[in-house]
Amino acid sequence: MPLIGDDAPSFTARTTLGVVNFPDDYRGKWVVFFSHPGDFTPVCTTEFMRFASMQEEFGKINTELLGLSIDSNSSHIAWLEAIRDKIEYKGMKNVDIMFPVIEDLSMDVACRYGMIHPHARYSPEEILEKFERTGGKLKLQEFSTETVRATFIIDPQAKIRAMLHYPFSNGRNMDEIKRLILALQKSDREHVYTPENWHPGEDVIVPNPTTWTGAKDRATGENESLKCSGWFLCMRKDIKR
Repeated sequence: MPLIGDDAPSFTARTTLGVVNFPDDYRGKWVVFFSHPGDFTPVCTTEFMRFASMQEEFGKINTELLGLSIDSNSSHIAWLEAIRDKIEYKGMKNVDIMFPVIEDLSMDVACRYGMIHPHARYSPEEILEKFERTGGKLKLQEFSTETVRATFIIDPQAKIRAMLHYPFSNGRNMDEIKRLILALQKSDREHVYTPENWHPGEDVIVPNPTTWTGAKDRATGENESLKCSGWFLCMRKDIKR
């Protein structure tokens, strides 16, 4: 599984909108690359509708959406048509899914990104019990080969900047994903940190000094642009852009 700071693994794949060469097709863009356990499943349906409703918002912050499951393109297309034609959820209906969804029947891309978690449906104890019951002749189907709800935030240089993993039973918070991208963009642009639950317009954290004299200067409180609770926690007002 790739880690934060790693280069995003590259791949070429068929999607509902044609062939994608990743990350080359997305250079200069932020990407929300996410997996879902399966087509025609209820939690995934609500997630896709919410992502679709926010696609324009993500576009305004230079961010593209890219989905994946181990289902076929035919299954993806049939499911997306069913969402558009039949599903109404929280006031959303006739929703067109206009971002690409990857067909990953071989599980190649999912494995490159560590999206398949064998214990997500079965505990180690349950797997051991199956192993003993079958005399050690477990088949691949005995394990969960569905992707979990993995989300990778990938920056314009194709570096992995954040990862989120949700179980089968619980859907993601798309507002939090957007908030996280805005926070990362703020940190990159202004070389600052963001505190818990930060939102645009709120105070940001100025990184700690790296020398003893710098810490002493902070302690004097002479910098009027900073509000320090201690030399190691100094805030400043957000810069409007």
